[in-house]
Amino acid sequence: MPVYEYIALNAGGQRLKGIIDAGGVAAARQKLRETDLFPTELKELSGKEREEGLAHRLSGGVFKKVGLREIAVLTRQLATLLGAGLPLVPSLTTLVNQTSHPVLKKTLSQIKEEVNEGSSLTQSMSGFPQIFPPYYVNMVRAGEASGTIDIVLGRLADFNESQQALQTKIRSTLAYPIFMFLVGSIVLFFLVTFVVPNITGIFEEMHQTLPGITVFLIVVSSFLKTFWWIIMITLAGAFLLFRYLVTKTTQGDYLWDKIKLKTPLVGSLIKKIAVARFSRTLGTLLESGVPLLSALEIVKNIVSNRLIADEIHKAAKDVEEGQNLSAPLSQSGLFPPIAIAMIAIGEQSGNLEVMLYRIADAYERDVEASVLVLTSMLEPIMILSMGLIVGFIVISVLLPIFEMNQLVR
Repeated sequence: MPVYEYIALNAGGQRLKGIIDAGGVAAARQKLRETDLFPTELKELSGKEREEGLAHRLSGGVFKKVGLREIAVLTRQLATLLGAGLPLVPSLTTLVNQTSHPVLKKTLSQIKEEVNEGSSLTQSMSGFPQIFPPYYVNMVRAGEASGTIDIVLGRLADFNESQQALQTKIRSTLAYPIFMFLVGSIVLFFLVTFVVPNITGIFEEMHQTLPGITVFLIVVSSFLKTFWWIIMITLAGAFLLFRYLVTKTTQGDYLWDKIKLKTPLVGSLIKKIAVARFSRTLGTLLESGVPLLSALEIVKNIVSNRLIADEIHKAAKDVEEGQNLSAPLSQSGLFPPIAIAMIAIGEQSGNLEVMLYRIADAYERDVEASVLVLTSMLEPIMILSMGLIVGFIVISVLLPIFEMNQLVR
């Protein structure tokens, strides 16, 4: 069913913008009039514009983006309905009626209309890649081809739930040290720019020769108090430049991914996360009937690192030429030896999916443990750093006072 972008006036004369699906222009106008809206402009959206309209032009605020949690819940519910024997269109209708997320509700409504008109679920979902990524669409395609769509959706739900659980654990573990850093930085900035000048101003009025560290503190404090806005603008500009280089240029993206892999502690953690994602996703795709070469091309896009993605792409080329998967992965040097050994065993025994799941389980647990170790190290380091800075400030303020006491005596 076509989708239209409209600009309309309500009963109070307010100008509104949105999108609506209807059988034609006349039907769209009629739908709008039934909701007490009077259209002034109506434009049919193309496939790409439709996707952008559903993702970006619906109700504003934080509810625009469809997160992994919403997709996991949707997938589990659809698998349950289909597994209970309910046909696809009534299942989608049920999901549309009970979904509260505006973008997802509209997307499901559009998918239901397309399926009702004869499209497959795969074809309908592929029109919304921002919501249903390639691995999702390919697994649904394999499920429809094999007649086991409910089973495949159940596996997809398990996969999405496991990924969501891992992300939640990492974020919750890192939340406290990040909060401490932000609060500590604000307190130190306030202390140096507002409290210290009031104290050191007394020393300057007395025209006393001050110790070097006190002079240094006064200079830093005066600089921050006078030029704090320049510092903020510089930091914001540096951040925007960095973001542009990383997201808009290939060389910048490669360089940043390389730096992350070379960074102590962080690089090891990134590799473990990539191995866990690679193994979990590849195992799920293979178990759902997606061919190995297609699965590798999909998996390379979800490891979130270009260097690792390139190694997976090279491995896919070698597999296409007849090699086993374990051989090219071992040559990359980015995959741990134990993961390579387990993949080789899985290939030899014909249980590659099982071994991939075991690798994923092991490295997901390892990631959780590594994050806990990292945060346990960050907390004392931040406390010590802030303590040293506060100690420096206290000594810089107290030292001239001690010297004045000595002169009085």
